[in-house]
Amino acid sequence: MTISKQNNHKSIQGRLMNAWNSITLSLFSLTLFRQVLRLIFVLALVVSVYWLTIASNRYVSEANVIIQKTDQISGTGFDIASMIGVGGIGGPNRADQLLLREYLLSVDMLKKLDTALDLRSHYSGWRRDPVSNMWFKDASMEWFHRYYLSRVSVDYDDFAGVLRIKVQAYDPKTAQAIASVLVQEGERYMNQIGHELAEVQVTFLTTQVNLAQQRFLQASQALLSFQNKKGLVSPQATAESISAIIANLEGQRTEYQTQLASLPRSLDKNHPNILMIKQAIEAVERQIAQEKAKLTSTSVKSLNYTVEEFERMKMEVNFTQDIYKTALVALEKGRMDATRTLKKVSVLQTPSLPEYPMEPGRIYNTVVTLLFAAMLAGIVKMLEGIVRDHVD
Repeated sequence: MTISKQNNHKSIQGRLMNAWNSITLSLFSLTLFRQVLRLIFVLALVVSVYWLTIASNRYVSEANVIIQKTDQISGTGFDIASMIGVGGIGGPNRADQLLLREYLLSVDMLKKLDTALDLRSHYSGWRRDPVSNMWFKDASMEWFHRYYLSRVSVDYDDFAGVLRIKVQAYDPKTAQAIASVLVQEGERYMNQIGHELAEVQVTFLTTQVNLAQQRFLQASQALLSFQNKKGLVSPQATAESISAIIANLEGQRTEYQTQLASLPRSLDKNHPNILMIKQAIEAVERQIAQEKAKLTSTSVKSLNYTVEEFERMKMEVNFTQDIYKTALVALEKGRMDATRTLKKVSVLQTPSLPEYPMEPGRIYNTVVTLLFAAMLAGIVKMLEGIVRDHVD
């Protein structure tokens, strides 16, 4: 009996201790929730005060640009229209727009802006609020470039094909000056790329023309040397002349053979007329053999070999001449294209001079801050309600 009472007494003490611990933990949790709610309220108040009063005004200058090419010539022919540049200005080029965007947001562009406008001093002035300000004037280029990207945006409108440039600065004139330098440097950079490409093309074409001219001159000199060596201006004409002589001689031989056949058969074979005609025929045949030997022979000095070599060299001269003409035409067309290869950055909206600070959006940011704080407070109150229900 005594042991049972003791066990019951220990059980009651344990239950009381567990209840006390649960109550203590619940009270601690409720106190923690109240502290969190106060912290959320204080932070929301501080952030709202910052947006409404402390945050520095930032003026936004905007500019819209589009890149157009002046070398949009239809067709591949080389005509008068292409020489005088008829064809007009082409439409926007997406690849060039994106290339310009990357350059405007690059470190090289930032360095040029800093040199021209001293951006480090402007963005790190002590009068600016410490949140939006660049803290150190001599910050590393990596941090400076990251800050620059937070103040300058260049967006490509794929539907309209336009680059929209937005620049934030702490005064209107600086914002407009930054946007103006971006537009001017962008146009200079795109034209520089186009001109460098054109120069490379013209240089390549000039080299090809020089090589073609060299080949043509070498082939012409070889042909002249061959003519001087053989003592013939036109071996083909000489061969035709010899062929005519052979034909004439063969005609004479036929005539003598006819005369010989027409003599009476009663004449002695040693008759003077017969001997004279036979001698004439033999002389003509020897002459024919000599003339034919000039045309055809196993020797490389024969005229047919000379004609073949002459024609081959003449064909080489004509071929190199055609290449030279084609190269000259290509060079002239390349030069004309180079004079027209201009990527014009057309400004649809000049860099504006802002009159009102559009950044930061004080009312908008304050409302968003309060809504976010209210959402967090609601979550905390919901958790607090769950804890109270557990305690009960």
